[in-house]
Amino acid sequence: MRKVLIVAALAAGTAFLALAGYMPMTRVEAQSASTGDTQTAIFAGGCFWCVESDFDHVPGVLETISGYTGGHLENPTYRDVVSETTGHREAVKITYDPAKIDYDAMLDVFWRSVDPTDADGQFCDRGESYTTAIYTLDAEQQAQAEASSAKVADQLGQKIATLIEPAEQFYPAEQYHQDYHNKNPVRYNFYRLGCRRDKRLEALWGEDAHRGIVK
Repeated sequence: MRKVLIVAALAAGTAFLALAGYMPMTRVEAQSASTGDTQTAIFAGGCFWCVESDFDHVPGVLETISGYTGGHLENPTYRDVVSETTGHREAVKITYDPAKIDYDAMLDVFWRSVDPTDADGQFCDRGESYTTAIYTLDAEQQAQAEASSAKVADQLGQKIATLIEPAEQFYPAEQYHQDYHNKNPVRYNFYRLGCRRDKRLEALWGEDAHRGIVK
């Protein structure tokens, strides 16, 4: 759904976006989980507009950046990624204050904001680029993510399709994707409602859906 709308818009607006400075931002190399007084998590949960919006409403989160990671193409564009030929997923790089929220709590929010049982995409968005993943930044995050996944599998009684692997380069998405839920609230809410994201989460998680997200 979103792919069709945006690809059509991109076809008409690529030249304008280049002039306006909206082409992909400089890539961010994979880094350690901790930088000074902050820590980083990288999650792929389908549409990065939605993941960014959800984590912007988590107490302790300081910054969210939508982007692409996990694939083989350097400096991918949105059009490259949704072609499903690059191996990249839409993902969000999240900076948070560990004094207010720890990585286990971040994982808890992530699981309950996605459908980790779906191996083919998320909600109305289908394809590898929309599948879920946790990109870990050190051995401790890897161990925590794997343990958390096992608990979720037990809780849901289903196989978890979410990939867990070490992070590689993270490429920030085009500027018009950043903070999309605030820049374009009507379009964003129309997309999210039409994609039935929240209805599926409520059906899967019940009262635990959106746990930790304060809106």
